[in-house]
Amino acid sequence: MPRPPRPLPEGLGETFLRADALAAGVSARRLRAKDLESPFHGVRQTLDASTPTLGTITAAESLDGEEPLARDRMQRRSVLRAATAYTAVMADRAFFTSRTAAVIYGLPLSHTDALDVGVCGPSTAPRGRSIRGFKVQPGLISVREHNGLRMSSPASTWAMLGRELSVRELITVGDAIVRIPRDTIGRLRADEQLASVEHLRRAAHAGSRPGVAKLREAVELVRVGSSSPLETEFRLDALADRLPEPELDVEIRDGRGSLLGITEISYAEFRTLVEIEGDHHRTTKRQWDRDIEKYAAYAAEGWEVVRLTSRHIRGEGPRASGMVATVLVRRGWRPETRA
Repeated sequence: MPRPPRPLPEGLGETFLRADALAAGVSARRLRAKDLESPFHGVRQTLDASTPTLGTITAAESLDGEEPLARDRMQRRSVLRAATAYTAVMADRAFFTSRTAAVIYGLPLSHTDALDVGVCGPSTAPRGRSIRGFKVQPGLISVREHNGLRMSSPASTWAMLGRELSVRELITVGDAIVRIPRDTIGRLRADEQLASVEHLRRAAHAGSRPGVAKLREAVELVRVGSSSPLETEFRLDALADRLPEPELDVEIRDGRGSLLGITEISYAEFRTLVEIEGDHHRTTKRQWDRDIEKYAAYAAEGWEVVRLTSRHIRGEGPRASGMVATVLVRRGWRPETRA
């Protein structure tokens, strides 16, 4: 059997410079062993079989598999690992931005096979293998530290994406940034909101940049309360079809004030709720039982629930807004006549 590689000095860590390893007495041959990889010139990183190589996991693939969003989490780990490796040779004033920062922040966006790295002018945009460099005017960017990495702020990251995303995609990412998460028992955690709508608006109006017209159009349609891209897509389709604007992330209570559940989309005037069912609703028995009980409680309080899946929203001939419109009309809504 092949002899396992000799252990590395503990002080090197998982990511280290080749020069530092040589100075610590590690041989050049040891640095070519199969338990190490070289993600960037002069950098070595211990191999991690559980985390895929940068660029091999996409957001589209995140809909596959048994565990919802498992591939999105795997993509984030691979980007974090690659970004951590690059910090060993990264310029002092450089920062991660665009898709790389978005994925590290946990936003619903796929990555490429290159890290997005920015600098403020007049510095030269970084170059190199697996690096996509950007030079940004200082007034158009805000930089912070996140997960031990220098990154553009969430609002600046969103604005940087204006050069490559469509208006609809910018709204989807914007919704994810301004969302106020809830904890495991349903309490809002305002301290975990990445940025406010006003922060996005300031970034969109900070000055001229690639995609600025798209950014300014998109920010006016970003809303707080959407917890998934499917919810944003339904909302945009419904608005395009002239449905009334709904409330998002609403606590539904009975006549005594007891909490029955938290619904994704509410048309309170017409006592209509919209629930978008993800994979966990059908694969988790506890969630399935909880949904049945919740919907029965809603009905007892006079609410009607429209249950939608991704096929209703993204499938061939999307019909989600039509399904909701039918219920709204039955409950008293009168569509505006198109000009």
